[in-house]
Amino acid sequence: MNETKPTAETRPEAEAPSNGATPAAEAEAPAANGQEQPPAAARAVEDDRVPKLEAEVQSLKDQLLRALADAENTRRRAEREREDTAKYAVSKFAKELLAVADNLRRAVESVPAETREGNEQVNTLLTGVEATERQLSSAFDRAGIQKLEPMGQPADPNFHQVMMEIEGTGKPAGTVVQVLQAGYSIHGRLLREAIVGVAKGPVESQQPRVDTTA
Repeated sequence: MNETKPTAETRPEAEAPSNGATPAAEAEAPAANGQEQPPAAARAVEDDRVPKLEAEVQSLKDQLLRALADAENTRRRAEREREDTAKYAVSKFAKELLAVADNLRRAVESVPAETREGNEQVNTLLTGVEATERQLSSAFDRAGIQKLEPMGQPADPNFHQVMMEIEGTGKPAGTVVQVLQAGYSIHGRLLREAIVGVAKGPVESQQPRVDTTA
């Protein structure tokens, strides 16, 4: 019995997609719509993160600058403290030597000029005392110790201790007219205040008040 093979004319045609798109186009559509391009929600999240990251970067920069500034201030403070320590380390020792300088000056001033001129031994002794005083003064200068010279200057409570007021000096009130003990400074800082006497101002007379009201 002869079997009849279906011919191309009798073979049923493949059903076309109902939407008119080919299978290849349907396969490419998901890749184009969902895989290569991020969805709108993901893009919105990324857009929100950018300002936050920029703010964090700026905050870290500010913290770094503050840390660098603090480190520089600490370095300068430590350097200044080292310099102050080097400058004023001898303050206590120098203050004790001021009494020596005072005694040398008192020894010279205690001898009248006529006694010195008339006695060669006294003159020789005082010459040695003055030489010692000059050497001590040179040592003070090398250490930054300066003698205060308040005579004729207005009294400064930061450097002078006023012990008395003197009348009839012809100087403005508060002017230093006598130095009882010399003062000293070390590198501009007070080492010992000067003890001084100042001019006293004139006492204003109180005029009797006349009542002119009727």
